[in-house]
This record gives sequence, C-alpha cells and structure tokens, in this order.
Amino acid sequence: MRIRPLAAISLAFVFISSGLCLRAQSPSPSPSATPVPSATPDARAVIDSLSPSDLSDAINKLKTNYVDPASLNDQELSRATLQGLVARLAPGAAIFAKAPEPPAPSPFHSEVLPGDIGYLRLGSLTKENLGKMDDEMKNFHDKDVKSIILDLRATPDGDFDMAAQVIERFAPKGKTLFTVKKPGAKDQRVVTSDTDPVVRAIVIVLVDGDTGGAGEVIAGALRIYTNAMIVGSNTPGRAVEYSDIPLSGGKILRVAVSEVVLSDGSAIFPKGIKPDVAVEMPRDVKTQVMQQSLEKGVGPFVFETERPHFNEAALVGRTNPDLDAAEAAQKERQAGGVHPAPPLRDTVLQHALDLITSIAIYEGKPPDTVKPPQQ
Repeated sequence: MRIRPLAAISLAFVFISSGLCLRAQSPSPSPSATPVPSATPDARAVIDSLSPSDLSDAINKLKTNYVDPASLNDQELSRATLQGLVARLAPGAAIFAKAPEPPAPSPFHSEVLPGDIGYLRLGSLTKENLGKMDDEMKNFHDKDVKSIILDLRATPDGDFDMAAQVIERFAPKGKTLFTVKKPGAKDQRVVTSDTDPVVRAIVIVLVDGDTGGAGEVIAGALRIYTNAMIVGSNTPGRAVEYSDIPLSGGKILRVAVSEVVLSDGSAIFPKGIKPDVAVEMPRDVKTQVMQQSLEKGVGPFVFETERPHFNEAALVGRTNPDLDAAEAAQKERQAGGVHPAPPLRDTVLQHALDLITSIAIYEGKPPDTVKPPQQ
C-alpha cells in the first residue's frame, strides 16, 4: 500500500485611485500632519468584520470627512464598487479593455529518464498532443517504464472535455471523473470514464501558478484515482467555465458561470489545489528551462554535471584534474574574472525524482508498468 501525506459576500468599497485607506477607528476631528499608512494585508478582514450598519456608517463618514469629496461622487463610488467586487471575486470575475487573446500553443515533450522514469510534459490540451501522449505510452511500455511524471506547468487553461480524455488514461472505467455545476442543484453535467485505463504506475504530477482550469482538474482527479503525488506550488483555482459578456462601451466582463467539482466532492475554485510537496520556482527560471529542454532534454536541468576526477589516464599523464580545476578557478578569482551564472535547475522536477526514489525504497518492489493504449 502506498501512503499519501495529509493534504490539507459582504460588499466592500476599495478606493485605490484616491489613495484612501479605510481604518477601524473613527477619523480624528482635528487635522494631523502624520501620513496615513497604506492599507494593510488584513484590511479585508477588518472590512469583513463590519456589520451592515457599520458599513453604511463608514461610507457616510468618508463622504463627510474625506479631504477630496469629488472622489466620492456617485460615479467614483460605482467604480470603486466594481473594482472591489472584481478583486474579491477573482479568479471568478475580470474585466478587459478588449477580448483577451487565447493562450499561445504550448508544445508536447517527453523522454525517458534514468531509473525507468517516463517524463510527459503535456503542453496544450489538443487532439494532436493527446495523440502524442498515446504514442509515448506505447514507448514507455516498450521500455518498461516504472514511474511517470506528468508535467502540467506548461498546460494553459483548456477544455474540460479534453481534460477528461487525459484522465481516462489513468482512471478506472465507469468512474465519475468530475462534475460541472452551475448555480442550481439540478443544472449540472457529470463526466465519467468510458475506457479502461492504460497507466498503472507511480504517478507524480507537477503544477504551479500557471496550471489553471483543465490542468487543475487533471491534477485533482489523478490524486483521487491513482494516488498521484502533486509537487510544485498552489494552482490558481480557475477550474470554472467563463462567459465573456460585452459591455455597451466595448469592454468585456468575464464571469465564472459554472465550476468543476471532483468526484470526492471537493471544489477547486477559488482556492486551487495545494500540492503534497510544496516547491517554489521562479517563473523566469521555469520559462528558460521549458524552452531549452525542448532541445536539450530535461536531464541537464535535474542532474548535476560530473566534475573532473583523478583517474588512470591522469595518473599516466602525471596530471590531476581536481587540482587543475581548482587552480583555474583560483586564478580567475584573482584576475577579477566574471564568474559564469549558476546553472539552471528545475527544482520542482528534482523533488519529483527524489520522491519517486523514496516511494520505490518504501514499497520495496517495482510498481506495475504501463500497458499500451487500446486502439
């Protein structure tokens, strides 16, 4: 048995444009030269604690006491209300100057790593990439792959039906994968698995703040049906279907109109999925790794480069690679030379590989391998 670790509206007015800070106490009747501090991180908690009468009282006092009454006219109040609502409802609401562009296509990538570990970077959820995934499953079977790392950090928000097709490769036939619910108990769509799984192996899923929507659904479902361990950072909680509503002036209001609920009843929106193993990685580093690994593979970003060692050839040649490397580094420092930047490292993937090693040691036997997809 594999052991999994324990995973563990009130209306507010926000006046950012006018530099206003809402405080818990009443304003002083006498002028003060002390600058007012900016809103603290717990400002929302203070506002949430206000009763309806306190909210009304606070707004009235702002109107009669604030130094710039013009910033509290009806139009500014409406703007602040909308701004506050969008901020509070995120990621369930957003407003755009024009229709947002769809995410750029993200390529599929896979390889077999030392230790019979299959690495799959799914990329965009497309039929083409899903076909490539099936081809790699066959390759993994032929190479007796024992574990699979499914990297969803480069998977942009996508179609939930495509997400279901990915999950089907792992989940038992006939099982409920997830439910898409709209407001109203009867208005929902249940998505089930129609095929037998093709993967029976240790599964590790990599996620981060860019793994939104369908990627989050895949990660959550695999945690349920394959005991998959999730490594990385918290996902954004965008497992919802949006409706883009045009406004009269040409702007676009995006509103979440339905959400995905996993088969165990847990919701992903709005808090996202918390990883089992939390690993933070700077986005710029991840972007470089993702781009360069398409040509170099992921190996150079997870395995340390072997440094020169003393060997038989060095003994015959009367040289010492260890000493030569140390002396060269010392001379460079003395000459004030520019030291090379530290190598790029995919720390999230490194932790996933360490986790696979730990699981294999704990279980004391190799897991089932991958069988080829049924045609």
